[in-house]
Amino acid sequence: MLETICFQAHPGDHGVRLDCFLDKKLEESRSVIQRWIKREAVTLNGRICKSSRRLKAGDNVRVIPLPPPSLHIVPENLPLSIVFEDEELLVVNKSAGTVVHPGAGNGSGTLVNALLFYFEGLSRKRTVRPGIVHRLDKGTSGLLVVAKNDFSHDNLALQFKERRVTKVYLSLVYGRVNDNSGRIDLPVGRHPSRRIQMSTRSHHPRSALTKYQVINRFKGFSYLEVSPHTGRTHQIRVHLEHLGHPIVGDPIYRGNRRNEQSEPLSNHLIEELNHQFLHAFLLKLNHPKTGQTLIFKSILPDNLNAILKTLKK
Repeated sequence: MLETICFQAHPGDHGVRLDCFLDKKLEESRSVIQRWIKREAVTLNGRICKSSRRLKAGDNVRVIPLPPPSLHIVPENLPLSIVFEDEELLVVNKSAGTVVHPGAGNGSGTLVNALLFYFEGLSRKRTVRPGIVHRLDKGTSGLLVVAKNDFSHDNLALQFKERRVTKVYLSLVYGRVNDNSGRIDLPVGRHPSRRIQMSTRSHHPRSALTKYQVINRFKGFSYLEVSPHTGRTHQIRVHLEHLGHPIVGDPIYRGNRRNEQSEPLSNHLIEELNHQFLHAFLLKLNHPKTGQTLIFKSILPDNLNAILKTLKK
């Protein structure tokens, strides 16, 4: 059984809905929280209640997290780019356009389908995300670590939770980023009206920190090295848009605009790009069994590299 979690409502929580309160407290999606409340895994002062129940200062909220629903995932013989493998973990190079795990509308063709065909004994095999410790957006390419057993899954998950894993991305953004380096320390949460988007203007944000360095500047573009120090959904994409420099090719966060200052060839290559120019090129973590520091790097995919080459010319 998963560990029980308890919270006490403070004066600032007075009048807040129960589901909104938990959305701010827990590292879980709103849909997961709603499922827990409906299945009576959440109590308020010892009693079962609805999501819409308003809190009062001093209220005690008790949560017994439920395991994710079981899902039969069909192993599929799909291409896998394996960077590293031993008895504890896999490091793969995910291509842009690949969804990490099955979900609504994506029951097949995911990275997990391919991983289960390659290795049936992934950690958390009876869950919807076997082996998955962290994720990359569908349109983001690059390095992803996968746990091969439950011990390694717990160890790696703790490293991510305690922010001991280093992740570095490469990204091309619109406009000239004037400062050679900087940090964006703004909370990120669900967009108040567009539920598929995240925003820095969320009603229930969570702390988020992104650091960046300029690698190169081109006419109308900047090429960045970006390091997220927290792991919020769409964090880098939201933060760079807030900075006024959305990622080239981003289909959601204003990255699909045309740069009239750019050369026709680079504009043509950008228009053909059907995902954001964001690549997870470095991953640094400790081996779950030996404690050895592991560092992995991934070169930029050909289509992203072609854009850079045209800009350099």
